[in-house]
Amino acid sequence: MERGDFEAAWRVSDEVLRLRRGRDCTHLPRHFQWVWDGRSLAGKRVLIRCYHGLGDTVQFIRYAPLVKQIAARVNVWGQPELLPLLRTMQNAFDELLPLHDGTPDCDFELDIELMELPHAFRSTASTVPASIPYFHVTPAAISRSDNLHVGLVWAAGDWDERRSIPFEIVQQLAQAPGVTWHILQRGPALAEWNNSFGVNSGTDDVLQAARVIAALDLLISVDTLPAHLGGALGIPIWTLLHAQPDWRWMSDRADSPWYPTMRLFRQGRAGDWRGVLAEVQTQLRLLSY
Repeated sequence: MERGDFEAAWRVSDEVLRLRRGRDCTHLPRHFQWVWDGRSLAGKRVLIRCYHGLGDTVQFIRYAPLVKQIAARVNVWGQPELLPLLRTMQNAFDELLPLHDGTPDCDFELDIELMELPHAFRSTASTVPASIPYFHVTPAAISRSDNLHVGLVWAAGDWDERRSIPFEIVQQLAQAPGVTWHILQRGPALAEWNNSFGVNSGTDDVLQAARVIAALDLLISVDTLPAHLGGALGIPIWTLLHAQPDWRWMSDRADSPWYPTMRLFRQGRAGDWRGVLAEVQTQLRLLSY
């Protein structure tokens, strides 16, 4: 999939599915568990389980409307903090249920983990559902000027430190002319900002964050939830990637089949964020003039 050869990936996945069929995986952490048994979703009461991260749900919930077109009923068992955002989708499911550690509170014939849906639909790099926006939110009211209004997120979760950029490097963006910066960073890394430039427009409320992002001219983010929100909302988004990013961003591409409005800025060598930010500054100057 990193090479873009999804067809070959599904052939491997078919064999993995065959070997796993009937094996119990409930002892594994939830995001390592497999769910789907390979059966067709057509005509079934389907439960979609969202067992991975928030960004994963934002990216792959695009498949729910495809399931809705062929299934008898679609329930989505999703992270509670995402439910208000997911409700803005159209014709995507029959019911949303808050994910918890117990048993899902609904009746279903067949269940599938959300990130198994590309396999179920045999998606290729040219056929992934990429009609955007698939979330429909009212842009937030932000103070406007003639400047370019740009959101900024420089740090991801602590499980993969390679995704985050040291703030001392990020600060060089403050010199970009004609830009009003909206700091959307959340979590411990926000303390590094210390009001040094821009305005704090961030929030822990995912729906409100989406509304703020929808009001911007551009979002610049490392590989984390806001990048997926920007892509799903269809605003221009520049995603900053380390030298060996996740498979979903593929390799040797500056664009993404998942998000038509996204541009990828990649490290040329491991750890070289200064080079990435230098290119971002160059492109910002072109936008500002």
